[in-house]
Amino acid sequence: MRVKFKGLLPQKNINCRGMSSLKMMNAIQISKTGGVDVLEYTKVKIPEVKAGQVLVKNAFSGVNYIDTYFRTGLYPTPLPTLLGREGAGVVEEVGEGVAGFKKGDRVAYLANNSTYAEFTSADSVNMASVPEGMGLDSAAAMMITGLTALSLAKRSYQVKKGDIILIHAAAGSTGLILTQLCKHLGATVIGTTSSEAKAKIAIDAGADHIIYYNKEDVATRVREITNGQMVHAVFDGVGKSTFQGSFDSLRRLGTLVSFGNASGKVPPIEINMLAKGNITLLRPMLYGYIATEDEFRQATSELFGLIESKVLKFNICKVFGLSEAIDAHKFIESRLSTGKVLISIP
Repeated sequence: MRVKFKGLLPQKNINCRGMSSLKMMNAIQISKTGGVDVLEYTKVKIPEVKAGQVLVKNAFSGVNYIDTYFRTGLYPTPLPTLLGREGAGVVEEVGEGVAGFKKGDRVAYLANNSTYAEFTSADSVNMASVPEGMGLDSAAAMMITGLTALSLAKRSYQVKKGDIILIHAAAGSTGLILTQLCKHLGATVIGTTSSEAKAKIAIDAGADHIIYYNKEDVATRVREITNGQMVHAVFDGVGKSTFQGSFDSLRRLGTLVSFGNASGKVPPIEINMLAKGNITLLRPMLYGYIATEDEFRQATSELFGLIESKVLKFNICKVFGLSEAIDAHKFIESRLSTGKVLISIP
């Protein structure tokens, strides 16, 4: 006779070095893709700390447009999954082989879909110590946005003194940092926004000219502003609705950096269109620029230096609680944000 036990079963292969995986935490999870209603505030296991990883008790998680791409299925990922690609908090546990971090350290880090949670186990190679005097909210706010802006302006297209640069959504989180950075590098910045309130924010960040993309033709206004010279480069994180205007705003040998899909995915293009003016077109992603530990360390060091020297200022425009992730996604998709959106994690 075979007996079936419906109660507790004997536990096997318990990792005695890291008991965290047996405990539960609050997190935001999706089991299917779709609208904001698929975001589930639920209990999941605290992740196990593997070799080379650090378990962080999160204080803040950054909310980025890429999170909505995973939520909607634009970027496929195995389900169920948590969301969130950046965070900041305090080290809870250190895995084997990790040097440079210990329990109690304040850190900021990048991770793959795991930071909308009380705890995240992140690779130490994508983690940085937070300088004294910098809040954990600021540290969480700067990781993806700051590293993206820095990579775009230094590697996608090397902005230099005398350049004329067009930045879409100049009052958004990445746009604001790009504007400050391009001005620091000596460029003239033309920013696009949708309202006078956002225009003031972009101008305060250093934008020299504003185009209201919702009521003005971008390429026509660029031609007027530049006296027909057009721009050396466009940084376009909006995507589908702005792509053609971005392309038409370029001068000969210009560079179009399309790095986001806020208005939808850019449709397939006819490659021969680039022959008009010998245009360079890039679709970069941040992780392609910080793929090695050396690249990550160099980029974060430069970013921290720019922040500590007051060259870059991060605007945190809204903070939501972990259980309010639905509201956070509604807010970022409404294009109401004028800076960084964070999730606060108790």
